[in-house]
Amino acid sequence: MTTSKKSTRAARSFASFAAVSALALLAGCGQGSAPESEAGSAPAIDPSDRETHEAAGANPRIAATYDGGILVLDGITGEQLADLPAQGFTRLNQAGDDRHLFLTEGDSFRLLDTGTSSEPHGDHSHSYTTDPVLSDQRVEGSHPGHLVVHDGIAAAFFDGDGVVKTFDPSGLDATTAIESDDQTLPDPHHGVAVPREDGSVVLTEGTEESRSTVLVQDEDGEEIVRTDDCPGVHGETVAADGVITVGCENGIVIVDGDEITHVDADEDYARLGNQAGSPESPVVLGDYKTDPDAELERPTRISLTDTESGAIEVVDLPASYSFRSLARGPEGEALVLGTDGTLRVIDEESGEIAAEVPVTEEWEEPSEWQTPMPNITVSDELAYVTDPKTQTMHLVDLTKAEDGAEAVVDSVELSQVPNETAVASGAVTEVREVVDGEHAGHDGHNH
Repeated sequence: MTTSKKSTRAARSFASFAAVSALALLAGCGQGSAPESEAGSAPAIDPSDRETHEAAGANPRIAATYDGGILVLDGITGEQLADLPAQGFTRLNQAGDDRHLFLTEGDSFRLLDTGTSSEPHGDHSHSYTTDPVLSDQRVEGSHPGHLVVHDGIAAAFFDGDGVVKTFDPSGLDATTAIESDDQTLPDPHHGVAVPREDGSVVLTEGTEESRSTVLVQDEDGEEIVRTDDCPGVHGETVAADGVITVGCENGIVIVDGDEITHVDADEDYARLGNQAGSPESPVVLGDYKTDPDAELERPTRISLTDTESGAIEVVDLPASYSFRSLARGPEGEALVLGTDGTLRVIDEESGEIAAEVPVTEEWEEPSEWQTPMPNITVSDELAYVTDPKTQTMHLVDLTKAEDGAEAVVDSVELSQVPNETAVASGAVTEVREVVDGEHAGHDGHNH
């Protein structure tokens, strides 16, 4: 990523500020939900036959999957812009360019153009919107798993055949086929690949029965370093200075350049399989599960791993949470959505709870991970929290988190029961790094 942290954050902050201001007004006017007539599925749109309109500023778009399709909403007004049919159980993945998302559908990652973008123009930028469209462009393979964007390169991992497909996401377009370079691993497994700008890649290795290896390969595919001490390897994220972490069932692996360090947890079994990182902080937020025999463990502790010191701090919380509950704020603060309906802002350095925002009613993590449950997605200073029970999406201004319930600036009624969500900010950006916390991992998916 070559855009400076300062300029990128400034561009996105404008969109976030506009969103908060507009939503605050809408809350008083009762215009936050989509008109009933727009709830039905939209007709198919030819991607090359769409009108483009200039906008006053970057206009974020929110996508939400449901059983049978995907909704696209205006992130400022909450208006439903599209209801796009999709096949089977679907998931959302960031594409890294703040316009597109990838929908995990069948045996492919399918490109979703949310229809929002900005272009730099000297000392300012121009922003544009158009109709969202679920394109026919796909990255195909057997059992798509994790899709990671790092250092301006995207890597799609296919669990079913152990193939990693890397491609350049900077030129994604709803009318252009996606070309990729493919690498076949020794054995299929539920894994992950993190490409790096020097041509090297951080990879997992394993089989459908067992996986415990994290390694680094150079641009020619030659192994640089590895560890086989990461049982149940699952998920990745990126912290400050490009340090990569990978979760294990006995702690966590830290990859800093060409050095791999395994950090042991205090317990013999401690699964840190779902993580959320931030470029603003060396500390990685993770779950912390300690019951190897549980079919579904509902933890009440989180982990905060300092990638500089290698220390894992375990923090007790007043309520349990799910794999969809972890996120990071704009300054690197840890965010955890509890089953008591409260969004907690946690100082990632001290582990102290800095603020609590009541958002939803109490809920319980379902036994099947595909079942809709509350979900948190963050874009700059706004957190989008869905509640499938009430078919609602709540918008939380993180700058007002210390004000408690007043931080919920709007609640939007949805036309479908939401499952997974993702945001395209529409801001000026080069292809950005996407950490695994933006495509959360999941338990019970150990193939």
